Amino acid sequence: MTSAFGAAVRAWRDRLSVADTGLPATARRRAAGLRREELASLAGLSVDYVVRLEQGRALNPSPQVVAALARALQLNAAERDHLYRTAGLLPPAAGDVSTHIPPGVARIAARLGDVPLAVFSADWTLLTWTPLWASLLGDPAVVAPYGRNLLRILFMPGASLAWPRVTPDGVSAALPAALVADLRTTAAAHPHDRRLAALVASLYSASREFAALWDSGAVAAHESDRKTIAHPVVGPVTLDCDVLTAHGSDLRIVVYTAPAGSSAADKLDLLRVTGVTPIDN
Repeated sequence: MTSAFGAAVRAWRDRLSVADTGLPATARRRAAGLRREELASLAGLSVDYVVRLEQGRALNPSPQVVAALARALQLNAAERDHLYRTAGLLPPAAGDVSTHIPPGVARIAARLGDVPLAVFSADWTLLTWTPLWASLLGDPAVVAPYGRNLLRILFMPGASLAWPRVTPDGVSAALPAALVADLRTTAAAHPHDRRLAALVASLYSASREFAALWDSGAVAAHESDRKTIAHPVVGPVTLDCDVLTAHGSDLRIVVYTAPAGSSAADKLDLLRVTGVTPIDN
């Protein structure tokens, strides 16, 4: 890795407004852009590691680190690819499931921090989330990125994201089948993605339920649901769950909402104010 990597990270950190990240803005800022500790927080890295990367003292960042920095810095696709190359890595293949969040989607997620919202890749790997999502469902930051795949959580024995249980309510009992059908759609769109093929193979061998659903051949996009979250502090919260997509992207933007004036809305307001985050099932 050359100093070009650190220079690029510094330049893109300096241009990014804290207002576009969802982080709280302090009254006094000596310079425009993000501080190193803010970038580290957004990317899930240590401040010391970010410093060493920018100064060229940390060599050979992994593809996962580069991807996390590209998302945190809200880079466009061309900038993301440049960051990979300056790190001595090949950019993600065009046919693979993308984990990149376009700048517009990142700003939407940041500015909708008062609702439980998360962005998933097309294989249902969690990429980013709002603080209220963490307060409602548990903080995904306590789990390694590999463990944040929703299908692994549902079907792999022993897998857990430390989220409270979601109880069947309305169509939510059909969630596993809906997600498998959605994954089959993704697999058809990305036939050469080795990571996706490995995910399907591991789920197929580990879970009879997944195998039966996969063998059914169902193909569909998972779009909406209704769930009851068994929250350990505020109690059951029944919410509408909608899955949105951004044009030109196969990301899944998942949003939980409640009607104004409902008991569920009151419970979300309480979580929004207190910031309570459940940590254990």
